[in-house]
Amino acid sequence: MTHQPSSALITSGRLLLALYFLVPGLMKFMQWDASVTYMESHNIAYAEPLLLIAALANVLGALLLITNRYVRLTSLGFVLYILVINLHLHDFWNVEAADQMHETQNFIKNLGILAGLLVLAGASVKRPLRLKGLRTSDAKRTY
Repeated sequence: MTHQPSSALITSGRLLLALYFLVPGLMKFMQWDASVTYMESHNIAYAEPLLLIAALANVLGALLLITNRYVRLTSLGFVLYILVINLHLHDFWNVEAADQMHETQNFIKNLGILAGLLVLAGASVKRPLRLKGLRTSDAKRTY
């Protein structure tokens, strides 16, 4: 007997992961100055252009997940994104003791999100990156 993945569970997880990136992406635009200040407090050079890239990546990647397009590639892209964020913004080993527990919690939480993205990537079809492919859902392919 072979195991067939539950498409309802995969879809639910995919949509929740998309929400995890969509809302903060939109918030970056709505709270631009606060986001820049936060990045600068972590000594991030070129905070404004990097914030724009991060906000666009959050929103566009979330939209790809919501519409079930390039799920594997998007998930793996978000894995890299989380690794960069964890190392530069949730660097609990470099913060004062008062903030250390909070940043450690964020770091570990992000690893959990990263794990979910790896599972989603593993359950998704591999497909070549083509602009024409943006019109085609991954659902037409088998998991």
